[in-house]
Amino acid sequence: MTQQSESTSTTTTSSSSSSMDADEPVSSSVPAGGTGTPLAAPRPLGERRLWPRSFADRLTAPLPGLSGFARFAREGALRPGPEGLADIPRLPYEPAPLPRVDTQTVAVSWAGHASWVIRIGGLTVLTDPVWSRKILGTPARVTPVGVPWSELPRIDAVVISHNHYDHLDAPTLRRLPRDTPVFVPAALGDWFRRRRFTRVTELDWWEAAELSGVRFDFVPAHHWSKRSLHDTCRTLWGGWILTAPDGRRVYFAGDTGYGHWFTRIGNRYPGIDLALLPIGAYEPRWWLSDVHCNPEEAVRAAQDLGARRMAPMHWATFVLSVEPVLEPLTRVREAWERAGLAREDLWDLPVGASQVLD
Repeated sequence: MTQQSESTSTTTTSSSSSSMDADEPVSSSVPAGGTGTPLAAPRPLGERRLWPRSFADRLTAPLPGLSGFARFAREGALRPGPEGLADIPRLPYEPAPLPRVDTQTVAVSWAGHASWVIRIGGLTVLTDPVWSRKILGTPARVTPVGVPWSELPRIDAVVISHNHYDHLDAPTLRRLPRDTPVFVPAALGDWFRRRRFTRVTELDWWEAAELSGVRFDFVPAHHWSKRSLHDTCRTLWGGWILTAPDGRRVYFAGDTGYGHWFTRIGNRYPGIDLALLPIGAYEPRWWLSDVHCNPEEAVRAAQDLGARRMAPMHWATFVLSVEPVLEPLTRVREAWERAGLAREDLWDLPVGASQVLD
């Protein structure tokens, strides 16, 4: 498929919005079907932009202070105990060949954690690709990668939600051709350009770009960013709405806590067909509730979004927190049933499985 050419010569200046006025798109010329709220006109691909030094004003909750770290040192735990790890052999892992698709197909395949292979509008898009066995600061994967790298088709685009190591994995990205289009949060483009990626598009919240008829909108999340000791909130974080030429929409949340952004995203992008939402890494709540949904909150987020279906992610791959490894699946199924939602609309896929949107 022929991909849109990109502009690499334009440099524009962007200023950071507060979390209140970040609701509004920078430009507004594309209607948002049914709400009267206009969407931002697509920005040029590969546009060079100047960003503020910090995005700390976008935080929806303060980061832990000294008292929080002191409490964590006293009572915190990083991993579940032996009983919580006992179910690792029962984690759902069912790798299968990727489905056959054409330009009209929308399909998702879960490689594990927040890594999806999304087929949409004739494109193959990777989300937060992490094919490494181990990432910095965590034990090795507890399930293998669900989609072998050798079985991937040509990758047409990559979207990144934020710069944490379990979402931005340098060894995996080194496997990609350097002319692969990448869509990243504001101020993260230099990280890719230093690694000689040539087609890097940075977006602020509520901004969009378009590639071969597929629209990529960057939307807010309740999270933060940090990759080293001295770069807290220096780059933005968020999720992505992918819209096919026929209007079908897939929402990839990245990493996020629960909060007001879900309703606002759903209002601006009505008719989300599938929401890929995180359900793991949530205990202890006093430490993680601002930045990671628990399973019940993920179901509530799907409802706030108005999403027709939900596919859980961000569990069954890396052990990042205290809850027992199988608990997220049990709890999300129970929450879905309590909400009175149709069981077939919860796509609780095993690692390696795929589903095609009808």
